[in-house]
Amino acid sequence: MNPVKALESHGQSVWLDFLARGFVATGELKTLIEGDGVSGVTSNPAIFEKAIGSSDEYDAAIDKALKGGDRSVAELFEQLAVEDIQHAADVLGPVYDRLDGNDGFVSLEVSPYLAMDLRGTIKEAEHLWKTVRRNNLMVKVPATAAGLPAIEHLISEGISINITLLFSQKVYLEVVEAYLKGLERYIAKGRDPSPIASVASFFVSRIDTVADKKLDAKIAAANDPTEKTRLASLKGKVAIANAKLAYQHYKRLFAGPRWEKLAANGARPQRLLWASTGTKNRQYSDVLYVEELIGPNTVNTMPPATLEAFRDHGKARDSLEDDIEGARRVLDELETAGISLDQITADLVSDGVKLFADAADKLYGAVAHKRAIVLERSISSQEIAVSAAMAKAIERSSEDWRASGKVRRIWHKDRTIWTGDDEDKWLGWLSSAEQADIADYEDFARRVKGQKFTDAVVLGMGGSSLAPEVLAATFSKASGFPKLRVLDSTDPAQVRAMEKAVNLAKTLFIVSSKSGSTTEPNALKDYFYDRVSKTIGAAKAGHRFIAVTDPGSPLQTVAAAQGFARIFYGEPTIGGRYSVLSPFGLVPAAAAGIDVRALIGEALLMVRSCGADVPPQENPAVQLGLAMGLAGLEGRDKVTILCSTKVADFGAWAEQLIAESTGKEGKGLIPIDGEPLGDVAVYGDDRFFIDIRTEGEDDAAHQEKLAALERAGHPVVRIVMKSIEHIGQEFFRFEMATAVAGAILGINPFNQPDVESAKIKTRELTAAFEETGALPPEEPAMSTTQADLYTDKANASALRKAGADISLGSWLKAHFSRIRADDYGALIAYVERNAAHIEALQSMRLKLRDARHIATCAEFGPRFLHSTGQAYKGGPSSGVFLQITADDAKDLVVPGQQATFGVIKAAQARGDFDVLTERGRRALRVHLKGDVKSGLKTLHAAIVEALS
Repeated sequence: MNPVKALESHGQSVWLDFLARGFVATGELKTLIEGDGVSGVTSNPAIFEKAIGSSDEYDAAIDKALKGGDRSVAELFEQLAVEDIQHAADVLGPVYDRLDGNDGFVSLEVSPYLAMDLRGTIKEAEHLWKTVRRNNLMVKVPATAAGLPAIEHLISEGISINITLLFSQKVYLEVVEAYLKGLERYIAKGRDPSPIASVASFFVSRIDTVADKKLDAKIAAANDPTEKTRLASLKGKVAIANAKLAYQHYKRLFAGPRWEKLAANGARPQRLLWASTGTKNRQYSDVLYVEELIGPNTVNTMPPATLEAFRDHGKARDSLEDDIEGARRVLDELETAGISLDQITADLVSDGVKLFADAADKLYGAVAHKRAIVLERSISSQEIAVSAAMAKAIERSSEDWRASGKVRRIWHKDRTIWTGDDEDKWLGWLSSAEQADIADYEDFARRVKGQKFTDAVVLGMGGSSLAPEVLAATFSKASGFPKLRVLDSTDPAQVRAMEKAVNLAKTLFIVSSKSGSTTEPNALKDYFYDRVSKTIGAAKAGHRFIAVTDPGSPLQTVAAAQGFARIFYGEPTIGGRYSVLSPFGLVPAAAAGIDVRALIGEALLMVRSCGADVPPQENPAVQLGLAMGLAGLEGRDKVTILCSTKVADFGAWAEQLIAESTGKEGKGLIPIDGEPLGDVAVYGDDRFFIDIRTEGEDDAAHQEKLAALERAGHPVVRIVMKSIEHIGQEFFRFEMATAVAGAILGINPFNQPDVESAKIKTRELTAAFEETGALPPEEPAMSTTQADLYTDKANASALRKAGADISLGSWLKAHFSRIRADDYGALIAYVERNAAHIEALQSMRLKLRDARHIATCAEFGPRFLHSTGQAYKGGPSSGVFLQITADDAKDLVVPGQQATFGVIKAAQARGDFDVLTERGRRALRVHLKGDVKSGLKTLHAAIVEALS
């Protein structure tokens, strides 16, 4: 007789520890049921990983599932697993029916990541039970501290449970108690417990693996031959002895008055199931853990190889109660030898949780990889080319992040990923895309279109302005919708230029400020509200204004008082620079007629690609963040962002995100935006390049320069977007990557401790103006007919020692002489940001880069204060700063304030410069005299002279 089939006559059920789609579909499972009497199937992440990751049999199912709509990796796996479990359960259905519900079960495990999460375990187990919808399902729950109360609860809800990761007799007693209490609670509700089934999966061979190693160590240390022999005699016997004694507990616990009362109500005993029965030690029989554990009312779940071996040469006999006293002696002698079985089993539970989580990581990695292949045409590509040494560092860090579950911990808002400060309070951006009220944005867009506005102007700073600016620059004007514009400056000429560019009577103003107390948007709101009131009447002015702000802010109060058409509320747990996929980015997008549904849909593709269930190795944002952070630690902290024509403005948004998030505590990454790509010779070893373009934007010369940089050993990241419509993916990729880089750098990426310092200085200066009618006087370090030069005493002394005399060129030469390798140069101009001035600054920065081979920044104030200003003041002290100011040709009054726009801008420039010098930065301020155009031309000539 078939030895496997013969186990039935000894009261033992045979379950198969294996499941795969093709295995069920081709009838192999049915064959085992009919030929071997197999009456159940168990699954786990390792089994699914082998089935999905090592073959193509699931590829068609994955493709079909994704054609029905994208989903997270966990959701995608669940669909595959549920289908497999359902198919197997249906094949085993006749067994379940024939045996009146005593057998014929298929087991599906809750996520191993929930092993220590009571609520999470209960929630997922209940979800799986409802989703699979098969009476012959058992949900697998581990016998951990969190799992035990979950077992009781789930049994009390009528859910059949397979308790896994059970090694200890003591814990087994707790497992049985949880089962019995669950039954009692269920019966107390007046319910019939007969459909409830449960097995306690007692792991076997793993115990011997650990015990044998400890015994080998004792044998090696023993000097007495008799002792060596005694210890050797225990090898390969501990696991079986432990299991036999557990069975004795089973017999005792499922007898007596308590159990008889439950049984009278229809309850079924919880059978012991022998798991991990494949032999690990080749010196032992390959059917050892089957032959020695045969007894009534038990289950042995065998991997295919063990089942085949037992069928071939196994011997079925009642063995489970053989020599019980001998089993006790084995465990007593183990304890006498100084080996604690309790410690072994406790460690095995911990190791088992980790091993199952590792298997789940591999499983989800395999599913993520297959998902990425199917969605290749929908998800922007990313390639990271780094040196072999850096590649190894990224690989090591990826494994560390995987092993410690850091991606999941980010999504679970674990602040210890960073500094343990308040990072958990600033992670709302993780779910902002998913929670976007798209229908509301679409309704708002229809209303805007219906009012036939010609323009929509965002009045904001930092994250409130840079994200809308990217959208405005990237997307063409939508038919019937207003042209989206952004004003983020207190420069009078720039404010005046915006007013001139729009029709005030037909313009929608979006006042955007998280705090509602930011100086610039409030001043801009006051100005344009006054101008609109004078144009269409005060009673109608509010109808032209929208507020985007956090609940309870001063702006909310003002907006309500002035009758704004609408107030959109931001999420307080999202910082400004992470707010693009929240109302701060989506309201302007909707107003401009950009398809918000499509924008969010694309963003969610990347959100899912970077989700909690995607291991670091398959997670594009995590890979980018690790590369950025590790490169920064190695000194490659100048993150040089190269954007193609169609997405040219994306770099300004990413620049703010990276600078304000990482530049603090003397550490950080310095983003370099807008610096044209040069030849290899102009770059130092402090660069990290990120090249972003859309498909079809092929520039052979540009690509050759990138290739040359790569050959020269520079890290180069290439991101190719499918189209501009995919920009939502990049917003989330860079948000997550920046958060990861912050963790690598050991900083809090969600605060901006040094931004406030410049604001305080500015407020002090404007307060002085309000009191006296003038800003406090200042004495130039040197004055010429062309410019006045300002700096603090320490800088002035250093510059004079370096050769600064009575000419502008000499001061600049002395200033640039302080540049060291791996420094960066920043040109900060508090002038109107227009095409001519941008071109002038670009020319100056390139002269500086090419002459000194340093990274360069070209910024406009006060805009940059809410962007790179944080990194300049709080980041590494490697910046050499040249601030450029000028007198305004014509100032502009801010209604209701004594300080004009020009005064506010001047106070901001001086406050910014004062903080730079107080922080010991190498800084020089050039105040141009006369018109700005001529002044910039003079400065350009002086820079060329100083660099020659």
